[in-house]
Amino acid sequence: MSKDPSMFGKALKVATDFAAGIAVIGVLLVVLLQVSSRLLGLPVSWTEEATRYLFVWMIFLGLAAGFRTVETARVTVLISMMPSLIRRLSVPIYVVSSVVFFALTGWTGYHLVQQQWMMNETAATLAVPMWLIGTIMPLSSILAVLAIVESLRTRRDLIELPDPLQVMPELRLVESAKPKTEKQL
Repeated sequence: MSKDPSMFGKALKVATDFAAGIAVIGVLLVVLLQVSSRLLGLPVSWTEEATRYLFVWMIFLGLAAGFRTVETARVTVLISMMPSLIRRLSVPIYVVSSVVFFALTGWTGYHLVQQQWMMNETAATLAVPMWLIGTIMPLSSILAVLAIVESLRTRRDLIELPDPLQVMPELRLVESAKPKTEKQL
């Protein structure tokens, strides 16, 4: 298992982290413009809608970036309480459930974009085609699946479930407090 970032990993980092960073900067600039224009008494009408769409892009790109760096929400407490067979299957369960989720998200996003394209829908105040905004759903789904592949290659140790006593130290206390049976003595 290689820890060195490959060309694929570097490209994925740019596509997720850098693009999400641009969306964050965009949100910041648009909100600053909105606040300052309102303070000056000349509110700009498109800033609220632009903020909303940039925020959607930021969230979807951040989701893909989180899977690349294995900084996603996982229910390790529940898995650590399962039998050892389930604990050993935690990585395949993590990968399969994540890929299925992103496949469904990508499929739904693709059909949404297709519908927006056919209807020639535009944003209300920005006059931007809605399919351009909706494209982030299938795009981030593809990036997230690629991020899962990259994280399996470079950060598998973070995906694997640690020893249950490391996750839940209170189990050690429970185990030591149990009365010993004749067989254990």
